[in-house]
Amino acid sequence: MKILLTGASGYIGGNLLESLKEDYEIVAVSRNTDNKEDEKNVTWKEADLYSQIDIENVMDDIDIAIYLVHSMQPSSKLSQAKFEDMDAILADNFAWAAKQKGVKRIIYLSGIIPDDDKLSSHLSSRLECEKILGSYGIPVTTLRAGLIVGPKGSSFPILHNLVKRLPGMLLPSWAYNRTHPVALKDVITGLTRVVRREPDNNEAIDIGGPDEKTYKELFVETAEVMDKKLPMVDVPIIPIFLSKLWVRLIAQKPKEMVYPLLESLTHSMVMRKENYEEGISNAPTTFKESVRIALDSEMDSSSKSGIEIVQKEDVEKNDVKSVQRIRIPKQWSIDDTADYYVNWLSRVGGKFISTKVEEDQTSIALPFFKTPILILDRSEARSYENRILYYIKGGKFSHEREEGRARLEFRRVLDTDEVLIAIHEYEPTLPWFVYTLTQAKIHLIVMKAFGFETRLLANMLDSRYAKYVSNPNES
Repeated sequence: MKILLTGASGYIGGNLLESLKEDYEIVAVSRNTDNKEDEKNVTWKEADLYSQIDIENVMDDIDIAIYLVHSMQPSSKLSQAKFEDMDAILADNFAWAAKQKGVKRIIYLSGIIPDDDKLSSHLSSRLECEKILGSYGIPVTTLRAGLIVGPKGSSFPILHNLVKRLPGMLLPSWAYNRTHPVALKDVITGLTRVVRREPDNNEAIDIGGPDEKTYKELFVETAEVMDKKLPMVDVPIIPIFLSKLWVRLIAQKPKEMVYPLLESLTHSMVMRKENYEEGISNAPTTFKESVRIALDSEMDSSSKSGIEIVQKEDVEKNDVKSVQRIRIPKQWSIDDTADYYVNWLSRVGGKFISTKVEEDQTSIALPFFKTPILILDRSEARSYENRILYYIKGGKFSHEREEGRARLEFRRVLDTDEVLIAIHEYEPTLPWFVYTLTQAKIHLIVMKAFGFETRLLANMLDSRYAKYVSNPNES
């Protein structure tokens, strides 16, 4: 059996690789493999998961594809995007490529999803990715874990740093929400056992240690293992935004990681009966024992996250990623959306912006330039029903590269009326500081204005349709 392991250079992926390589042939994927060497049963391959072509190129003859990827930190020098929108693109690319290459199963590590109507942006994103991965007809097994206790995860090092550095703690109301902590080694065991399963349909399995804990209990027991006195006082009126600030300051972690995780603390994240699977869900290691194991390893505050964070590695490249999510009328196709956008630019730009379409090439021009500022070539080979792709092939405002991959795409989110409009690997010709103060900000304003108009159209058309359905004779 041949397994594709994304996130193989992350902490969880690295440990899972060690667990699987004796019994399976592994294709280990990372954005950069310069410091990686192939070994028995392990072949390293480079891929940018924002590129469908890259993913397809590493998926030949794969039986099971394991998805351990998150985009909580920027992947370009400038990222104008919410992490949940970037995650949606990554998951959709992965599932699409898996479908094209005949992959038999996908395995996804996610978080425990609370039984709440309104989820935090982090948990909503995790659930949306699960749905996207499962939307292409390939059976997906999602292993949902609570707080993973390991020396180089994302959540536990934050907890450890708070206990280590604070002389005492003021406890907000979220400190009494409950979670189901689980040892890293038990997560690796659970993922290894999931590999052996052969489900016919999508399934979600929760995994957690022997006991539910409040976050206060996690602080107390961690302090006990560290043999530290940690006085605590309840201050339930502390709002979550203040918690974000002091946790980021004390934990010394980037806000892109801390803020989404802290927002999720407003939920109790415990296992659910319907997601229980004997031999996987019931992880045996207690919280205190898992803390001891983690502390016996090196606690490196700058270490990688347990799930590989898709982040920028070549900081010298002046590239841009920009992703905006808009709502469109339900009746529109992605083709309609792309065409409307091109025409809309000319309409709202008046005499300032003009667009010209000739077959598959679209030019965007300003009146005081003789040549277009951007030239877009539509790629029929990379476009399909729910995605339209343009390569940015040049213009006054774009660097032209022989093998450049700058691109603009319109992509539907699942089977909804939401569309992601994304720019990838774009390199502006303007000096960087000028670009960030002008063109980058103008682009955001333009996208917000376009999204505002499409939302108004969607509300108007949906209202008319609802009226017609209720009173068809009055239409």
